[in-house]
Amino acid sequence: MLMKKLILLMTVVIFAVTGAFAQIHKPVKWTVASKKLNNKEAVVYVKATIQNGWHIYSQNVKDGGPIPTSFNFAKAADYTLVGKTAEPKPKVKHEDVFKMDVGYFTNEVIFQQ
Repeated sequence: MLMKKLILLMTVVIFAVTGAFAQIHKPVKWTVASKKLNNKEAVVYVKATIQNGWHIYSQNVKDGGPIPTSFNFAKAADYTLVGKTAEPKPKVKHEDVFKMDVGYFTNEVIFQQ
């Protein structure tokens, strides 16, 4: 009887630990705000709050590099996008795995459209 309880306890612990490792991790929180400039124009701000130890790459990454940050705005008759989404100057480091310098952001970054 004790052996059955021990096996049951071990099974429960294994499933609990496995479940803990299977959690979906979301290291970046995205928020959106806008500012009306006049009757016809507004700026959309897209803010990424990035957890410590994580980073996101710039939108401007050369071919063969990491996956760049990108935005896909839904088309609508109510607005027209003007230009590309702007970003501040990223930090730059050499990534040996890609054999190139790449731009990236840590902590927080605000993109503008």
